[in-house]
Amino acid sequence: MIQKPHFTRRAHGQSMVEFAVSITVLFILIAGIVDLSRLAFYYMSMQDAAQEGAVYGVAYPTHCDQIEDRVRSAMTGDTSVNITVKVNGVACQSASLATDACSGKELSVEVTQPNFPVTMPFLGTFLGKQNLSMTTIQKDTILRPLCSGGS
Repeated sequence: MIQKPHFTRRAHGQSMVEFAVSITVLFILIAGIVDLSRLAFYYMSMQDAAQEGAVYGVAYPTHCDQIEDRVRSAMTGDTSVNITVKVNGVACQSASLATDACSGKELSVEVTQPNFPVTMPFLGTFLGKQNLSMTTIQKDTILRPLCSGGS
């Protein structure tokens, strides 16, 4: 005859403690996977939006508002991002068509999300904050118009 193991109340309590510890670790891992996946997806979206603005900007380097509009529309209406457009190292609105905003010069589009929220509050406790900051920069070479020296 096979005897069933005899568990005491103490053994049941130990099982409950082990379960509580392991389920907590499991939840932290799942929360980390979810938040890191959101972070990666959002960062790729920011990169794509910066690229969209840069592609438009290399053809129309003095159309600063339209470059920003392209970035915002690619971010699917996310108005919380900050966009900085520089032409030849100068702010887009201050760039000279004759010397800065002409072919061969560099155009950079920087997209910053200063407050990307962490969705799992206890994960934010481990990080020490509930919001993360992300930045991406896309640089391209202006294609037109020609510089006033013909270069």
